[in-house]
Amino acid sequence: MAIAISIVLAGFMGVILGMLGAGGSIVTVPILRYVVGFEAKEAIALSLAVVGVTSLIGAVGHWRSGHARLGVALPFGFVAMIGAYAGARLAVYFSGDTQLFLFALLMLAAAVSMLRKGSPDKPPPARAEGSRRWTGLALIGVLGFGMGVVTGLVGIGGGFMILPVLVILMRMSMREAVGTSLIVMAMKSVTGVLGYIDQVQIPWGFYSAFTAVAIVGIVAGTYLIQYVKPEQLKRAFAYFLFAMAALMLYNNRDAIAEQAVHAAEWVLP
Repeated sequence: MAIAISIVLAGFMGVILGMLGAGGSIVTVPILRYVVGFEAKEAIALSLAVVGVTSLIGAVGHWRSGHARLGVALPFGFVAMIGAYAGARLAVYFSGDTQLFLFALLMLAAAVSMLRKGSPDKPPPARAEGSRRWTGLALIGVLGFGMGVVTGLVGIGGGFMILPVLVILMRMSMREAVGTSLIVMAMKSVTGVLGYIDQVQIPWGFYSAFTAVAIVGIVAGTYLIQYVKPEQLKRAFAYFLFAMAALMLYNNRDAIAEQAVHAAEWVLP
């Protein structure tokens, strides 16, 4: 029953990813951990594999519609791939509970960012082209690596961090940013999974079924985006994230206590 429910929820994840260009891992990791029952590291690695393939399919749809910019996505994605592999290798030094604790904190941050008013659906006014371009590319390099590390370490694809960078720094429309974000997420998920290869076993049968349903969902989401206001969807999804983050923090309260003790030992001699 748990597996059947998780397969249905995979479709929900795909729809969210197709419409927002983000949120895939944020939904997938809790499903795999708390509905199916995978261990934390397995859930994170499997989530990266699912979201990587699903994002790629969604990116193709957005690109064919003219809503993805390869000239930005490819360099951004390449740097993020290096960071994702580094983060996945770094994960060996963290317990699964600690990873989920960090994951929940990032869920809260994503929810807060989604509820902030004034998120631009249109790019800001143009500035000096040369200056803006080089500043944007430099920041994308630094942020891409950092976001990749976060992806590899805790399994969050980082779409909610990528979208503001693309809209504000690269002056993309929200629809272009969604398609470009999906390309970046697909690229860095590949190296994230590779970094976990020797840490977990991937159940390929379950993975195939889950991913197939998620692909149907993202195709539907890519089509439905033209009929739904992104701000309404973001607000509803943000409240969902608050609830999920609270549940994860409660379930990982032992890890929270452990982190508090370590912090106290570091601050106090």
